[in-house]
Amino acid sequence: MKITIITPSFNSSNTIVSCFDSIKNQTYKSIEHLIVDGSSKDDTIKIAKSYPHISKIISEPDHGIYDAMNKGIKISSGDIIGI
Repeated sequence: MKITIITPSFNSSNTIVSCFDSIKNQTYKSIEHLIVDGSSKDDTIKIAKSYPHISKIISEPDHGIYDAMNKGIKISSGDIIGI
């Protein structure tokens, strides 16, 4: 069973590392980690690209957090989805 974790973000470089580390350190191996970013102007995307466990990064303007969540759900392939 695959688990998808969707992380919506926007200018989150000061706090996103702890989120990425938490997911990276999980012992369950079948995890798809999706980052849906609202075109951050800080280092959020640069940080995300440094984590090889992240399956996909989308960075584009959106209409808020719920739009980002829905984008992630549309591209997810997991049996279980967590946001």
